[in-house]
Amino acid sequence: MIKDYILVDVETTGLNPATDQIIEIGAIKVLDGKAVETYEQLIHPGVSIGEHIVELVGITNEMVKDAPTMSEVIGEFLEFAEDLPMMGHNLMFDYGFLKTAAVKHGNNFGKTGVDTLSIARKYLSQLESRRLDALCSYFGIPDEHHHRALNDAAAAGELYRVLCEKFYIEGKNDKDFAPVPLQFSVKKVSPATAKQISYLKSLLERHGIEEPVQMEQLTKSQASKMIDQILFQYGR
Repeated sequence: MIKDYILVDVETTGLNPATDQIIEIGAIKVLDGKAVETYEQLIHPGVSIGEHIVELVGITNEMVKDAPTMSEVIGEFLEFAEDLPMMGHNLMFDYGFLKTAAVKHGNNFGKTGVDTLSIARKYLSQLESRRLDALCSYFGIPDEHHHRALNDAAAAGELYRVLCEKFYIEGKNDKDFAPVPLQFSVKKVSPATAKQISYLKSLLERHGIEEPVQMEQLTKSQASKMIDQILFQYGR
């Protein structure tokens, strides 16, 4: 059982850290078991947020249009996180995106962490679902804004407290509730080619679509994904 850590959750444009982007970070600094500071930031992903993501998390393109980009945000988040262990529900998802963003912008991000999902899988195997919202409902944990980052970070923290209260036995199962090294390899990405950027710009202009922020920083896969989306929605 630990008392000093950073609760964290991210919302993203998709499931793949190599091709998708963070659109919101929510984090809570906990020292000696008490929340002492919060961090909450919407982020402009540089690409359009898909309708299915808007429906799922409630973050629209309008909400992020004036938000800072990840290059402006990642440094201040790393400063907030310090060298404290991280904690979250399905933590490797969040860590994968954060480490990818950190490495992309020239920062190292080696961390230890506690995943409340792993604890729930071991001690609540009888439950049909161990998703965060299902566990919040099961234990009566407040979850008013599910799929918003700060809400989900706070919910994971309360879940950890409940799981410790019910299952932690000092000296017997400490390792189940203690931080472990987080292992995630950031895949090398290639920048979009000049041909891709040129074709993408022509499509955007032809269909009257606003050019995304940081157009020249798109990766090959991101540019390809955007081109496919435009062709699917508007045609050539």
